[in-house]
Order: sequence, then structure tokens, then C-alpha cells
Amino acid sequence: MTERNDERTPTAAADAVPDQELAPDDGAGTDRLPADDEKGPLRRCIASGTVGPKEGMIRFVIGPDGEVVPDLEENLPGRGLWVTADRDALAKAMGKSVFAKAARRAVKVPPDLAERLERLLERRCLHALGLARRAGHVLAGYEKVREALRANQVGRAGPPPALLVEAADGSLDQRGKVTALAPSLPVIDLFESSALAAALGRDHAVHAVVARGRLAAGLVREAARLRGLKGPRGHLDLKGPQGDRDAHQDSDKGLGVGDTAGRPAM
Repeated sequence: MTERNDERTPTAAADAVPDQELAPDDGAGTDRLPADDEKGPLRRCIASGTVGPKEGMIRFVIGPDGEVVPDLEENLPGRGLWVTADRDALAKAMGKSVFAKAARRAVKVPPDLAERLERLLERRCLHALGLARRAGHVLAGYEKVREALRANQVGRAGPPPALLVEAADGSLDQRGKVTALAPSLPVIDLFESSALAAALGRDHAVHAVVARGRLAAGLVREAARLRGLKGPRGHLDLKGPQGDRDAHQDSDKGLGVGDTAGRPAM
């Protein structure tokens, strides 16, 4: 059965109003801030009322049929309803009429919205990895990755590494030998080797390194949002000595990751 496209474009004129940041009046995020349309780096989560960078949130709009539609590209028409990329925040938004209050209209919330979002973000992560590979910004293979880490460059005279991608079902011993060469790099280990192999155009893939740049920055954002939605079921380690200062550093200059104890992973 063909999978439904969850990112369809709403076209109803009634919904095509400027996006607004939302402020809660009762913890549900139902009132609008006296602000212009969605400009600047910050958004307010309709579930928690927390204001934070939009990179860590997911935008939704209301489709012409009244259904809540995820807008991962952040370009669909209609008022944007922002939710922190966190499973608990999304669960709260899906319940207690939070979406309806924020949209100020009746809405339909798909019961499998969280699962749909996970599938969409998984595809976006793997697509981003494939784009980086086609751009020559990825090396795969145990020895090639280790060589790149030792040389601190991806490819011949290439940029420094930005992050590691490790198969969730790969050897922990080999992974430890790879990550030990670059303990400050983030590690994405949300996917099994078969999914990585398909994204990288290989028969088998367990270890990969991605060079600094815009593609790496985009991959880190998508992986972080996916990890938030997966909750305890996912593993995304963004820990590293460089700290939050570099977490989403502009991609032309490279990318660091968040700071917590231990090694970075996503």
C-alpha cells in the first residue's frame, strides 16, 4: 500500500494568513504575541509555552480539511503552530485541544501523528546523508573513517570532520575504536546498517564520517529533532567539550555540538 504523503500543502484561503508566534494564557499556548509574522530565530511552543530556537521545534499548519499537517520544510501557507521536538511536548499538543486552541478553530489531529513525524524525519535524515555523500562530503568504511579522523579531513585536502554516523546494530568494539579517535564529535546512531547502506549507495555500511558544511548542519538538526520525538527509544548523543556555543554553528565554518558529560551522540 502506498504510504500517504503527510506533508501536503494546505490551500484554503481562510488558512493562508501570516504565521504568528504564540504565547500561552493558560499553559496551552493559545494567545498570540504582539509580534509580526514568523521572523527571527525564536518561536514559542504551543504545548509548553517555552520560547526557544526554531531549530529545535517542528512547525505545523492546518490543512484545508482541518487536519493538523507537519511542515518540516517550514514553507507551507497558513499560521504556523510550533511544538518542541520532544515526544512529551507533542503528546501534550495532541491532547487537551491544544492545537485547536492555538489555531482558534476546530481541527483534526491524526492519532498516529507522532509516528508519521518519525517516518518523515527518518526519511529526511537519510536523504540528507545521501546528499552529503553525492556532494563528496561523506566517507564510509571502517578504515577510511579512521584515516579521515586521524588526518582531520574528509577526503584528499577536504574539510575537517563534523560528525560520525554509526549503525545502531554495528559492533560496539569497532565503534569504540572509531569514536576514540575523535571524542568531541557528535555521533548519529539512529539507523541500522541496512538503512545507512541504502542512503550511501553501498551494499553494507556501519561507519561513516561527514565533513563540515551546510549539509552536516542540516543533518544534525534533523537527527536532533528525530531523537527528541523518539524519546528514550532513540539515542542521539550531542555531548562534547565544545559545548552549546557550537551546536548549530553556521555551516560554512563547520559545526560543533551541545555540551553534556560523556561523548556526543545522536
